Amino acid sequence: MTSTIRTRWSPQPNEATPQSRRAIRTAATVAAGALALSLTACGGSDNNSTGNTGETEETTNSVNLPKLDGTSLEVAAVWTGTEQANFKKVLQEFENRTGAKVTFVPAQDPIINFIGSKVAGGQPPDIAMLPQPGAIKQAVDKGWAKPLGSDAVKELSENYSQGWQDIGKVGGKPYGVYYKAANKSLIWYNNQVFENAGASEPETWPDLLGTAQTVFDSGVTPFSIGAAEGWTLTDWFENVYLSQAGPEKYDQLAKHEIKWTDPSVKDALTTLAQVWGKPDWIAGGANGALQTDFPASVTQVFTGGDQPKAAMVAAGDFAQVNIPKSMKIGTDAKVFPFPAVGDNGPVVSGGDAAVILEDSKGSQALATWLASPDAATIQAKLGGYLSPNKSVPNSAYPNAVQQKIAKALIDAGDDFRFDMSDQAPQAFGGTPGKGEWKILQDFLKNPKNIAGTQAKLEAEAAAAYGN
Repeated sequence: MTSTIRTRWSPQPNEATPQSRRAIRTAATVAAGALALSLTACGGSDNNSTGNTGETEETTNSVNLPKLDGTSLEVAAVWTGTEQANFKKVLQEFENRTGAKVTFVPAQDPIINFIGSKVAGGQPPDIAMLPQPGAIKQAVDKGWAKPLGSDAVKELSENYSQGWQDIGKVGGKPYGVYYKAANKSLIWYNNQVFENAGASEPETWPDLLGTAQTVFDSGVTPFSIGAAEGWTLTDWFENVYLSQAGPEKYDQLAKHEIKWTDPSVKDALTTLAQVWGKPDWIAGGANGALQTDFPASVTQVFTGGDQPKAAMVAAGDFAQVNIPKSMKIGTDAKVFPFPAVGDNGPVVSGGDAAVILEDSKGSQALATWLASPDAATIQAKLGGYLSPNKSVPNSAYPNAVQQKIAKALIDAGDDFRFDMSDQAPQAFGGTPGKGEWKILQDFLKNPKNIAGTQAKLEAEAAAAYGN
C-alpha cells in the first residue's frame, strides 16, 4: 500500500464509535497526507529483501512465556507459500522459548467454515488466524472462541492502539490478537514500463485513467487483476466507494444500514466500469482476469522485461512477497496510493487475528506471544508483512518503502477503516463463489449491468445480515 495508509477504524455492528467522526476525519486527512509525502520521498535503492532465509534471527526477549515441554498446539490459517513459511519461523521461535511443539494447519477459505468442520469433528485447532471481524463474532456467537487471558490482554494494552484492540473484541471482551495488518489502498507498478511510456504516478481517478491510456498507447496493458479471488474486486470497490461516497456512507453500507441499491453504490460501480469496462486495459480481458489468482496478478506485472503482461496491480503491502527478487522495491517495483475519486484518497485496511478455540495454558501463551513485539519483529524482517504492533521497531522492516508504510500505520493510531467485506457476514463478504465476491466477478464480465448488480448485492446482503 503506497503512500496512503490513511486507515480508519470502523466499529463492529452495535459497537459505539470511540471518537467523534469529525476528529477521525481530521486525523485521517493528516495521516494520509503524511504518508503520501513519506512514500513519495522513498527513493529506491533498497533490495527486495525477504530477510533471513535460514535460522530465525535473535530477537529481543520482551515477553514472559511459560515452559511448555510436552505441549502440542495447532494453529490454522489460510496462508500459503512465502507467507506461511515466514509465519512458521515465528512459531519456531515460540517453540525454542517454551519447549512446545506447534503444528501449522493449512485451512481453506472461508476459514470459518473450515473451523466449523473441525469443531464438529471434535478436533478444532488451538488457535485460528481469522481475517474478518465478522468471523471473530461468528466464532464467539457459536461458542467456539475463548476470551484472551490476562497475559495476552497485557501485551495488547502495551503494544496496540485502542482501535486495534477494539476490533478484536466482541461484546466488550477481547477475543482477537491482530497479528497481521494490511494497507489495501495501494497500486504497485513496473517502473520501467512507466518510464518507457512517459507515464507518471496519478493522484486522482481522472489522472489514473490518463496514466492507463498513456501506458496502453505505449503497447503495454495497464492493469493486472487477480479476479479468480473475489476479495481483490471488493478491494477495488471499497477504495472507490470510501473515497467517493465518504466515511459515513462507508460505515452505513458496512453495517447494511443503507441498501446496496443506494445511489452511492451506483456511482461507485459506474466509476469502476471506467476501468473494468475496457477489456483491453486488463491483462487477458475479463475472462483472463477471472482465471488469474492474486499471486499471479502481481508476478505478471514484474516479469517479462519491459513488455510485461500488465503495468499496474492494485494490491496491498503484502504483494511484496510475490514480486520477484530480481526487481528492487522502490526502484524497479514502485507503489503509489490508490488515487482519490472524491475529495480525499481512500484508506482501507485489513488484518488477521489470532483467536483461541481450545483454551489452555499453551494456547494462551501462544496468543500472548503473537501479541508481543518479539513475534512480529521476526516476520517484519522477512518482508511482505505489516504489523499493527506499535512496539515493533521500524528498522525491522527490510526496505525503505515497507518502513514508510509501517510507520504511517503506527502513526495513524486509531485512525483507520477496516475492509468492508471483512466486516460483513461471511456468507456475503467472504465466501468464494458466493455473495459479494461472486457478484463483483459477474460485474467484471458485464460492467454495464449496474442496476442488476446492485439488486443482486442487496438481495444477498439482506439475506446475510437478516434485514
